[in-house]
Amino acid sequence: MKLRSITWFIQPQLPFQPDQLAAVEGGNQAARRAYQQGGYEVQTTRLATTPFPTWMPSLQPQQAFPLAQAMEKAAKTSGFDYLSLGPALPQHPRSYQLLPELLAATQDVFFSGMMTTADDGISLTAVQACAEVVQRVASISPDGFANLRFACLANVSADTPFFPAAYYDSREPAFALATEAADLAVEAVQGAATLEEARNQLVISLEEHAQELTRIARRIEAQYQFRFCGIDFSLAPYPQASVSLGAAIESLGVPAIGSHGSLAAAAFLADALDRARFPKAGFSGLMFPVLEDSRLAQRMAHGGLGIKDLLLYAAVCGAGLDTIPLPGDTHAGQIAALLLDLTALAQRLNKPLTARLMPIPGKAAGDPTNFEFAYFANSRIPQLQAEPLTGLLAGSELFYLQKRQHGG
Repeated sequence: MKLRSITWFIQPQLPFQPDQLAAVEGGNQAARRAYQQGGYEVQTTRLATTPFPTWMPSLQPQQAFPLAQAMEKAAKTSGFDYLSLGPALPQHPRSYQLLPELLAATQDVFFSGMMTTADDGISLTAVQACAEVVQRVASISPDGFANLRFACLANVSADTPFFPAAYYDSREPAFALATEAADLAVEAVQGAATLEEARNQLVISLEEHAQELTRIARRIEAQYQFRFCGIDFSLAPYPQASVSLGAAIESLGVPAIGSHGSLAAAAFLADALDRARFPKAGFSGLMFPVLEDSRLAQRMAHGGLGIKDLLLYAAVCGAGLDTIPLPGDTHAGQIAALLLDLTALAQRLNKPLTARLMPIPGKAAGDPTNFEFAYFANSRIPQLQAEPLTGLLAGSELFYLQKRQHGG
């Protein structure tokens, strides 16, 4: 198990000066050292802010772009690998329009777009705006890679340490941990004789690691007076078999993820996460990022795993739809239809879900992906069975779904 990220949260003050990061820079350095000395590889450290529409001056391009670039440079200088400036918000419609240019103007800055409101409404306008961002961002580079830095959010709360979803909602600095822990599931399942034994082994492993991770975090919290928000112990994968969530599911007895039985296996692993006791932050669920998991990429390439399958699994466990390649000619209207399904699922089940979709210019369904990125396993482009919505669902309303009630 590794730490995918130690993520720090701040509220920027304007005019922005690089020395604003001095306090969290010291805490970040101390935390990285402490976890490395504790035997944990820290892959990255990251910085996330409150939503950019709440503090970027008037959302004017001539001010927004230089400010984002200055903050990116300051974050790098202070030792942070990546920076998130948070989501565009429905109450600031212009914020979505700025996102493609903000992403083009930066290299290691992440953004997101919120599709739900603070009072749990679904904004059809925001859903459509996010779909348009995905389509426009795809053309920033020939491989569509810029969409790796953008996610569409539904019912996602602050203090989530995984990027691109990370953002903050408070004034005082804080931090949280994001894990790369799919290998714990692989080890627990492959070493068990029964389902009960597999679940117990996974719960014990999660709690043992969480105890040590929390012990170190509390020490940093006390020393630097930064609030510890918790651990997002999502079973995030890496593109090798020993750290594949798809491999863990298949080790439970599913012939190939995407076939029937996969939903039950996903629910079983998610149940173990729910049973484990630790200070939870963010998703703390299963993550199925297709291009970051060698087994998922393989099954999608062979046609056995589709987008509808992944949306179905999100109903019992996951963080949503992640790093899914799409045909380059995918229309924003098709993307909006998919995003609306995801948003409705998040609101009806009262859970956080995201979508990180990657249309690849010049590619069609069935074509191979050709990314040269250490965190990616290549696959093939799946079909998106979606057409633009019409009628009432194509409007600009804000509507509400009552949370699922027991026995309803």
